[in-house]
This record gives sequence, structure tokens and C-alpha cells, in this order.
Amino acid sequence: MDDPDPATSVRPVQVTLHGGDLPWQPVSPNLTRVRLITLALFAVPAIIATVVVGVLVTRWALLGTAAVVLVALWVAWLISRQVSAISWVELDEEIVIRKGRLFRSLVSVPYGRLQYVDIQSGPLMRAHGIASCEIHTASPESGGSLPGLPVAEAEALRERLSARGEAQRAGL
Repeated sequence: MDDPDPATSVRPVQVTLHGGDLPWQPVSPNLTRVRLITLALFAVPAIIATVVVGVLVTRWALLGTAAVVLVALWVAWLISRQVSAISWVELDEEIVIRKGRLFRSLVSVPYGRLQYVDIQSGPLMRAHGIASCEIHTASPESGGSLPGLPVAEAEALRERLSARGEAQRAGL
């Protein structure tokens, strides 16, 4: 049996946690802004409350203010790192979503397993022009979510995934 010519043989795409040579697409940087605003909605009232208690009741409560500020700053740094680590790529047979820096996750959803694709966007996300794309399969564990896509891109992705899913199921 002859060995196939390496120039004409097709190698399968290697998908790794480190990325490889695939054209990974990042999510919108507006997702960082939305998550930081959400953090501020929780941190600012806690800071105000600890300052009021520190001024009116006991100075020791100001240590709580310092703790809340430090935790909020750490979470803000963490949010910026997490959002910059979210990326995705559409391959011939599947969509792959990659998340995380310290704890990495790689979700691969074959087009033939797609049930439906859902787009969600709350008021804060709509104000910043982004949406989340939820990919649903027959098994809840095998789906994926892609937060922070520009709305037009999320809608186009939904259409492409739905069309590819239909084409894959029709070919079975």
C-alpha cells in the first residue's frame, strides 16, 4: 500500500487549549465594561454602607471599607483578564469556544448536534450593543455560551449555526 502524498492529504484541524494556528475571534471589549458596571452596582453601596458605619458607629468599620475596595479592585482586574481570554472559532464541522486563563475550558459543539441557538441581551448589554449567544444541544452538558458578541455578529452567527445545523442533520 502506497503512502499518501503529504502535499495532497488533508490533516484534521488541531484544536488545543493554547489556540494553535486557528483564527480565534475575541468577544467585544464592551463585555468588560458591562461586567465592571455590574461590579460597581454591588461594590459602591457596600463601600458607602461601611463608610457610614465607620463615621457614625465605630472607626473599625473603615477596615471593612478598605477590604471592600481591595476586593472590588481585584475582581475588576480579574474581569478584564477573563473577558480577554474568551474567544471562539467556526470550523468545518463544529464551533469551538475557549475560555479562561488559569482554569481553561474548551467547548466543541458539532453542528449536527445543534438543537437551537438563543440570543440574549439585557438592558445593560443592549445599551452597550452586545448580546450573549447560547448554543443548545440535546444534552444540556454539551452546549455552550458565547457572551459579549456585538448584536449584529450574534444574529449573523445564529443564522450561520442554524443553517449549518440543518445541513448537517439533513446529511445524516
